[in-house]
Amino acid sequence: MIKRIAQTAGFTGLLAALLLTLLQSFWVAPLILQAETYEHAPAATEVAHAHTEGGAAHTHDAEAWEPEDGWQRVLSTTGGNLVVAVGFALMLAGLYTLRAPTRTAQGLLWGLAGYATFVLAPTLGLPPELPGTAAADLAQRQIWWIGTAASTAAGIALIVFGRNWLLKALGVAILVVPHMIGAPQPEVHSMLAPEALEAQFKIASQLTNVAFWLALGLISAWLFRRNRDDQYAA
Repeated sequence: MIKRIAQTAGFTGLLAALLLTLLQSFWVAPLILQAETYEHAPAATEVAHAHTEGGAAHTHDAEAWEPEDGWQRVLSTTGGNLVVAVGFALMLAGLYTLRAPTRTAQGLLWGLAGYATFVLAPTLGLPPELPGTAAADLAQRQIWWIGTAASTAAGIALIVFGRNWLLKALGVAILVVPHMIGAPQPEVHSMLAPEALEAQFKIASQLTNVAFWLALGLISAWLFRRNRDDQYAA
């Protein structure tokens, strides 16, 4: 069983990570690069100095390494996507041992659940941000993100697998709780990039993540069922 989970997660993560990197390279990355031109513009530097003189300001470590545009950025993005994709694929394969998909197409439903849990619900309060966008304290955002993802996963599980309406109603309530609390927000909302660019970035981020999670669910379900059939044949 462990070998089956590992094989499913490894191949699924690799394929899904390559798909995500491809989509990001042609759609998301150009928007980020465009936003960085505003962040590094002389006007942005003057504003940063003005903020520093007037009070607290964001600080950047000049010695911090960042991948250069081109192969370094693509390679680092691919590596990060691979780690995340394999981790999520391991989670799906582990869940399949509890409730195995009877059809490959059911993997799409698992993928949609993963997208709702780890992307859609958290971004309702903390949307994806372009470089140069003001943000709340990182630790507070991480705590809210983890709590939202956990409550969304629990809520979806109760709604889908709950055997009576009380459990399903509890699932709906759990889904709503983090959004009633509200995500941490910066004291002043500001960004250097134009609003139109930010809107494009949000749409691109959501659609690339939808494609990633649908591929993750579909491929993992197909491989998990195939590995099961191979074990029975052996």
